[in-house]
Amino acid sequence: MTAIPQGRTRRTARVTAMCALAVTGVAVLAGCGSDDPDTGTNGVGKLPADKIQAKTRTAADTAPAVRLAGTVDTGGRTYQLDMRLKSDGGTGSVTSQGATFQLLRVGQQLYLKADSDFWNHAGDAAGGDGTAGKLDGKYVKVPQGDPVYKKFSGFTDKSVLLDGLLTLHGTLATDGHHDQSGTPTIRITGDKGSGGTLDVSLDGTPYPLRLVRAGGAGTLSFSDWGKDFTVTEPAKGETVDYGKQLPTS
Repeated sequence: MTAIPQGRTRRTARVTAMCALAVTGVAVLAGCGSDDPDTGTNGVGKLPADKIQAKTRTAADTAPAVRLAGTVDTGGRTYQLDMRLKSDGGTGSVTSQGATFQLLRVGQQLYLKADSDFWNHAGDAAGGDGTAGKLDGKYVKVPQGDPVYKKFSGFTDKSVLLDGLLTLHGTLATDGHHDQSGTPTIRITGDKGSGGTLDVSLDGTPYPLRLVRAGGAGTLSFSDWGKDFTVTEPAKGETVDYGKQLPTS
């Protein structure tokens, strides 16, 4: 048997160890790559917060339609919204102080539909003249000069509503990767959350998916981005034109 010089044995061992380390390193690096939360996403998670906000605002503005649901606190009241919105109209339900009513806007014409209990609490209709019964379940035309139009038309206007809602206050920052109903998101915050938080989709178009408003002024979820729907004038038999001003509370 031929003896192997001791120096060659040590060199062979070192080479073998280095090869093993190199293989292990590749495996570790590959493992790290698979754990990257931005792998396979739209990439906005790697951007600074202000860039993410700009992209999600652009995505929201250019989307033809959206559905939003949740709460909005404004004017000292809390409104529960479930609205579908597009550029030329909107439809959905609003609940406030235990009363629920439907809103429908076709072009510039706004309609309000509610039951007799709702109208019984609307000032002039409480006089016992049967007005509440006539308006029960009907689409009541809301004159543009009526305070109700100014108060509620914004709930049916995609541009107005999103411009007012998708705003974070204070210094913007990112707050990690999250998940909204199975969709990966990147969260951005204003003033570490006190100025609101917004979860932005990392899947496909960077649409906003969940908003927590500053100061506890409501929480909203967004879905059905780009899914078109139809808004049409209600039938004449279902419509009431109350005149220049609705019963007011």
